[in-house]
Amino acid sequence: MAGVALKASNGLSLMAKLNSRPGTYALVLHAEAAEHVEVGRLGHLEVAPGFYVYVGSARGPGGLSAQISRHWAIAKRLRWHMDYLREVTTPTEAWYTCDALRRECAWADVFRQMPGASLPLTGFGSSDCTCPSHLFFFGEKPSRAAFIRRLRRVVVGHGPVHCETMAPRGGDQARCCVVCPAVCD
Repeated sequence: MAGVALKASNGLSLMAKLNSRPGTYALVLHAEAAEHVEVGRLGHLEVAPGFYVYVGSARGPGGLSAQISRHWAIAKRLRWHMDYLREVTTPTEAWYTCDALRRECAWADVFRQMPGASLPLTGFGSSDCTCPSHLFFFGEKPSRAAFIRRLRRVVVGHGPVHCETMAPRGGDQARCCVVCPAVCD
């Protein structure tokens, strides 16, 4: 999927829509088959068929659009933990909030407590915090609505959580917003 242009249903690219806004995101990935992956110095990851959710934040140049676009494509150079996992998985959705506050660890805590969640590799994506991991495995695709309900209980006043969905055949994306459709339309 390298080089796939991220387009929302309104015809705007995800890059244009998000510009360089900071925020927090969760990348939902699907693994079709069992794989063995060496994740740099972190160690060995046994990838099982199912869904993986990686939680990250975008604070640097390019903000959310740069981070999500980078993870959507397969990296030419393996630098981040996510780059290794991305080689054997396919992204299905990106959930995100545009917000200058650091919410990555709160999101990770919510995912960790969701039914069916497990930690496939301690330390994945969490080398700059005290979280056990920012990567979670689910046998079935996790529910955005359930995630948002739990998130609202933990983070009072949290803004809308938007979603970009990858079309099944690698085509354009459909846009959705779970929390408040008026914000997305």
